[in-house]
Amino acid sequence: MEGIFVPLSFFLALFAILYVYWTTRTKERLALIEKGADASIFKKPASKYALLKWGIFLIALAVGVITGFALSTVINEVAAFFTMILFFGGLGLIVAHFITNALAKKD
Repeated sequence: MEGIFVPLSFFLALFAILYVYWTTRTKERLALIEKGADASIFKKPASKYALLKWGIFLIALAVGVITGFALSTVINEVAAFFTMILFFGGLGLIVAHFITNALAKKD
């Protein structure tokens, strides 16, 4: 019975955070419209290279999982997976940043 409290509290907290976020966002937009301002400031322009960024990031995460598996024989398994996934995920985001900036300058 105790094992159900952690996932239940996690999902309740997640729901509460999302509920507060969406209701606050709606109230802000309604206040802008009420004052006559344009609510288009909340719309982000679509990134031309979003799929490239996600692709590089997910490939880097996969490399992190593989490296974590290889490193798990040397150090603690949890620490190896956690650190390698974070390290290669961050490295992938940095690489994606440089690649997308180079492609944007080329355009």
